Amino acid sequence: MDPLIARRHMVKEQLEARGIDDPRVLAAFLEVPRHKFVEEYLKYKAHEDYPLSIGYGQTISQPYMVALMTQSLRPEPEDKILEIGTGSGYQAAILSRLCRVVYSVERISALASRARKTLDELGYYNVHVRLGDGSQGLSKEGPYDGIVVTAGAPHVPGILVSQLAVNGRLIIPVGSETLQELKRITRTKEGVQEESLGGCRFVKLIGKNGWDS
Repeated sequence: MDPLIARRHMVKEQLEARGIDDPRVLAAFLEVPRHKFVEEYLKYKAHEDYPLSIGYGQTISQPYMVALMTQSLRPEPEDKILEIGTGSGYQAAILSRLCRVVYSVERISALASRARKTLDELGYYNVHVRLGDGSQGLSKEGPYDGIVVTAGAPHVPGILVSQLAVNGRLIIPVGSETLQELKRITRTKEGVQEESLGGCRFVKLIGKNGWDS
C-alpha cells in the first residue's frame, strides 16, 4: 500500500476511531512518514496496530499509544519538550511538528545515531538527540513545558518533575516491569497534580531513577 494511503487509514481507523481528536496531532501523524522509522524488512507492517521491534530490546510504540501520549501532553507551538527514550525517533518526529524544540535522550548509542540520521534525512532539525541516562532528565536545557517518557518506570522520578516549568506536563508509564499505568503529572504553583490515562505496556526505563539494567 502507498505509505500516504496507509497513514490516512491508520489515522482514521486507529486514532480518530479511539478518540484522538486534536487536529494538530492528527495532522502530524498524517505528515510524518512512519515507515521511515522501522527497518526495511518491517516497512510493510509500519502502520499496523501494534508495536514493532527496532532492535536492542526496544520497540517503536503502537501508533495509538504515541498519539494518546502526544495529545495528553498538550504541546503548544512555542513549547520546549523533553523526550526520554529516543528509540526510533518517531515520537520525537511527531512532537517536532507540534512544538518549537524537542530534546530527546537515548541510552543506546546505535539507536541514537540511527534516529538522528532519520530525523536529519526528513529535515526535522528542531530535534536534538542526546546520549545518556534519560531517567535523570536533561537539566541543563530545562525547564520544559512538557516531558514524555517512552518507557515504563517503577515510580515517578522526582528529578523529572523538578525539570518541568510551571504548568508543565509529564506523561509517564508507571508500574511493574510488565504492566504500567499511563500518568499525566502537572506541575502547578500550588504543587503537583496527577491523573491516570489508563493501562499500558512499555519496555523498562533503565537508569538511576528507573530499573536496573
